[in-house]
Amino acid sequence: MRRYQYFDPADMAGKALNYLTGMVDEKEGFLPYWLILPNLKPAEAAHCRVDDAELVGSWSEGLDACMQILGTDQGSEVLHGLETHLRSSFGPMGLRYHRKYPWTHTMHASFHEMGYILPALNRMVRRYPEDQDIREKTERLVRGMRQLVIHRQVKTFWSGDTREDKPIFEFPNDVYLLDGGFDLSCHTGRGEQPIRHAVLIPGLMERYLDTGDDVALELATGLANQLLGPSRYFNYRYEFFGHVHSAVWAASGLVMLSDVTGDRSYFSAAKGIYDYVRSISSSFGWVPEYAQWHPMNEEHCETCCIKDMIVLADALIRHGYPHYWEDILLFSRNQLVENQMNETGYVVVDNTRQDQDGKTWHDLDRRMVGGFTGGSLPNSISLSKFRSIAGCCAGTAPLAVKLVWDRAVTEEGGTYTVNLPFNRETDAWKMESDIPDRGRVRLTLKKEGRVAFRRYPYMTEDVQYLVNGRPCAYDTESSRIVGEHLPAGSTVELRFPMETIRKKETVAGGEYTVSWRGPDVVEMDPPGEHLRLYQRDHAKEKVLPRPEDVMFTGAANYGPTQQSRPDA
Repeated sequence: MRRYQYFDPADMAGKALNYLTGMVDEKEGFLPYWLILPNLKPAEAAHCRVDDAELVGSWSEGLDACMQILGTDQGSEVLHGLETHLRSSFGPMGLRYHRKYPWTHTMHASFHEMGYILPALNRMVRRYPEDQDIREKTERLVRGMRQLVIHRQVKTFWSGDTREDKPIFEFPNDVYLLDGGFDLSCHTGRGEQPIRHAVLIPGLMERYLDTGDDVALELATGLANQLLGPSRYFNYRYEFFGHVHSAVWAASGLVMLSDVTGDRSYFSAAKGIYDYVRSISSSFGWVPEYAQWHPMNEEHCETCCIKDMIVLADALIRHGYPHYWEDILLFSRNQLVENQMNETGYVVVDNTRQDQDGKTWHDLDRRMVGGFTGGSLPNSISLSKFRSIAGCCAGTAPLAVKLVWDRAVTEEGGTYTVNLPFNRETDAWKMESDIPDRGRVRLTLKKEGRVAFRRYPYMTEDVQYLVNGRPCAYDTESSRIVGEHLPAGSTVELRFPMETIRKKETVAGGEYTVSWRGPDVVEMDPPGEHLRLYQRDHAKEKVLPRPEDVMFTGAANYGPTQQSRPDA
């Protein structure tokens, strides 16, 4: 029988841990390398300004997530280094800047980057509740940003003046210079300031929920009102032109804001944003980096966007929309997995070069394993594309892996529901999955309770529910298959037919034939160039880039063992 690749979040976390602890500069206090150039001969990694501006925040969160999944202290030294960076370089108005490096130029703080810094600081406040220094830095950051916004209070129109009945906040510029404050002759050039600044909303709401900080809530509310009102960023269906990562990330904060304020319009906006982005994404989780900026055939998939969609889908599920479980299932098992670097045998390595001028060359084949791409096609990753491996995605993607890990099986009222089938064991249950080889999922209870399986469209009507190997009757409740109460030690198994189904789908402006086995894409036609994706049939050899594209130097020496699979 054919064997296919199994979905293994722990393996993904192990590889991500390899990247996050290996692609750092020990001489600079474990400062990350954002820029990775695998297509050069030899390959190199280089520092740039964002390493000490955004990445020290996102990588500390991502690394912590990997360590929690794996239950390991490996990486603690690097995590401490990232946190040390996070504690430093605060300046005017409580903003976090960065140190002066040979590769930096204009010294400034970007409000979009504070969207990465604030959640990392929130995490440190929770991690070190007695640390007065980090509490004060977080508080000053929030208050400093609140002081810097323009508060729009009066609308002057041709018919007269009216008072704004809601707080409306916006920053005068997207950068704040270390020595010059708001200098309107300087800007990031990204544009879209309302949505770029709205990524602060999730971190601000998280701080409010953690500490009751009313200033954080006020700032989040004002930024949300500017985004959904005067900015005119969204149309009435919440379609937009621009950065998908920022829009979906901000929407997760709108859900929290709706919960706190009771204003349902924020939730409606969040759901509308999700549904629009879902409409321009693929069934298997290819999410465009931008909406309506390029022709769709010029778009690529940034892994940050997949993370945002998984996080927001989970928020919608918690608010009474269980059908979004299917999106989490398909997105996580497919494009999220494929966007991680597993094959690096094509990388040309020169271990004779010494690190210098902010660049590194040694062992890049090994160190690159576990990174995530910032720009994939549905069937391939172009090694020569800028951000073929992206520093931003390396820090954010593990947050999606952690969410999937945590939400695989949920317990409520003594019922354990299998939402996302893969191999995992806790002190309450052990889950084993044969998907996509065959349609079989098992849950062994270590505590008494009922067992439910979320029912997905790939499961036919011919489903068997077995308890300790014997077929049993089951009920259907809220798209779940639910059995009777069982004692500890019981094993419940769900069986269903599994076959390969081929479907045509238009993605990124092209038509693909997608081969599905249950929730897993096992093959994509036409196959891609350079680093091919969805080569999941173990009977086939992995297709590496052609020799004329890159030179081969042998396989990387990193390779965590595949998690054991249940016997047939």
